[in-house]
Amino acid sequence: MTVKDSNGAELKDGDNVTLVKDLKVKGANTTLKRGTMIKGIRLTDDENEIDCRHEKIKGLVLRTEFVKKA
Repeated sequence: MTVKDSNGAELKDGDNVTLVKDLKVKGANTTLKRGTMIKGIRLTDDENEIDCRHEKIKGLVLRTEFVKKA
């Protein structure tokens, strides 16, 4: 399974990614701004989703269409 970001670059476990648009997080009254760096991603069984952590939000799952490799 190959996981690709919004630009088509291949993502792997431990990569750092940057958000390409502002995202409202369900369940938390927080908006992650465009350009936010997410460090140390983990791949999931779904090629369209990645598992990651943010300093304010634990257990965050992002769609790969909203990130680019840093």
